[in-house]
Amino acid sequence: MAVKIRLKRMGKVRAPHYRIVVADSRKKRDGAVIEQIGQYHPTEEPSFIEVDSERAQYWLGVGAQPSPQVAAILKVTGDWAKHSGEGDAAGTLKTRADKQSAEDLVAEASKAASTSREGAKAKKAKAEEASAADAEVEPGSEEVPAAGESTEDAEAATTDEA
Repeated sequence: MAVKIRLKRMGKVRAPHYRIVVADSRKKRDGAVIEQIGQYHPTEEPSFIEVDSERAQYWLGVGAQPSPQVAAILKVTGDWAKHSGEGDAAGTLKTRADKQSAEDLVAEASKAASTSREGAKAKKAKAEEASAADAEVEPGSEEVPAAGESTEDAEAATTDEA
């Protein structure tokens, strides 16, 4: 009997998750299996991969052939390197960061809100200072350009007069 390690599709339409299973190669993709040795959820960020390393090593040792997809998963987890004796056995599996508690999330949000309020107050104060500096200029000291004359022409005329 030819034994394969392959993926068994589960889940809903457009929301797949897979079981890594050992099955007879003559069985259907989602048919009867000999043993389930792991899970793979590609839609999560990062992808969730869980493989029972001991059972994977056993089945690889007795001659079970992994499908190309399962071979890639075993390379990521480091199980393929353990079996073949080549490369880094540690693997490159990324793990998801632990979820923060509700209290931590609330504390972060309140801290961000207070810093944004302080930033808004600082911007408002700078704007008031700038408007106060503009108000200090005497209203009659600036010349207004005549009709049909651009501001550049008016500036050139004032420099010619001086």
